[in-house]
Amino acid sequence: MVTNTSGKKKTAVARATIREGEGRVRIDSQPVELVDPELAQLKMLEPFRIAEDELRDDVDVDVTVEGGGVMGQADAARTAIARGLVDFTNDAELRDAFMEFDRSLLVNDVRQSEPKKWGGPGARARYQKSYR
Repeated sequence: MVTNTSGKKKTAVARATIREGEGRVRIDSQPVELVDPELAQLKMLEPFRIAEDELRDDVDVDVTVEGGGVMGQADAARTAIARGLVDFTNDAELRDAFMEFDRSLLVNDVRQSEPKKWGGPGARARYQKSYR
């Protein structure tokens, strides 16, 4: 059985494919162990730590990530992997464990950066006014 899922964070979009296998986790066709920085790597592997490690030995995960920065991509990949594991195993207990640990494992974070507007250097900040 093959499961396709996706996850989003800011402007990063991750698509995960989960199939039966021997425990390979690849991010953009590269083993997850080569992902840098290490904090992003730990974040991506969080779903496996909450589930049992035996689960990782039974599945192969391929993730492609586009857009955003390093940590945004890590969060998006984490969501995609967690959703895929829940769909693949069809396990309500695993879903509840993910939700109890952190809701963003299964639910996309909808917050986006506010666009810059005229009259200032950013979205809300305005240029200073001089009276003299």
